[in-house]
Amino acid sequence: MASARCLRFLRPHRIISTPYRRMFIQTQDTPNPNSLKFIPGVQVLDNFTMDFPSRSAAYRSPLARQLFTINGVSRVFFGHDFITVSKADDDVEWSLLKPEIFASIMDFFASNIPVVNEEDCIESSTVDAYDDEDETVLMIRELLDTRIRPTVQEDGGDITFVSFEDGVVKLRLQGSCSSCPSSVVTLKNGVENMLQFYIPEVRQVEAVDDEVDSVSKQAFDEFEKKLETK
Repeated sequence: MASARCLRFLRPHRIISTPYRRMFIQTQDTPNPNSLKFIPGVQVLDNFTMDFPSRSAAYRSPLARQLFTINGVSRVFFGHDFITVSKADDDVEWSLLKPEIFASIMDFFASNIPVVNEEDCIESSTVDAYDDEDETVLMIRELLDTRIRPTVQEDGGDITFVSFEDGVVKLRLQGSCSSCPSSVVTLKNGVENMLQFYIPEVRQVEAVDDEVDSVSKQAFDEFEKKLETK
């Protein structure tokens, strides 16, 4: 499955440690040059991941909102013990962004504020019921959860099931994988080949564009209005 890791090619990763009240934040390169993985040495989320593809999606998390205030940050992703931050483009230098990101993460964890709003944390951590899905879909989900997602998460991202219809599996790439130059190779040479090997019904794997839906946008607008009235 090494060929499906957003193809990082196992580059040695650079580690920078910054102390703050016994906190050391490490950084690790990802296959996406515009995404960097920050490891604060403490738990970020429990047993789930959360993706914030834009500022309007960050209303669910005080930490994500804080990171989006940094000029040049375009996406934030939370794993169990890491935070992936993506920058807008190649013109934005990591050397300028990292000090601000370090400071934001350290200040946030020193505040003891929950990473995610309580109601959104409960909703995101709830395990979906798959009882009404057919055997093929259950097998696809099983392979994704046990063989593919753990590897992708090591590279600072995630991959989630969207649908299966007429032999086509639609998946959503998140975090560092969402705009990674190797994502097409990952889907075709890694995920698609594996699913086809174990599940003959799978003909093709496609990525679904990750857009902020109208519900998130509406919730963000309502959140901003509440802030204005305080």
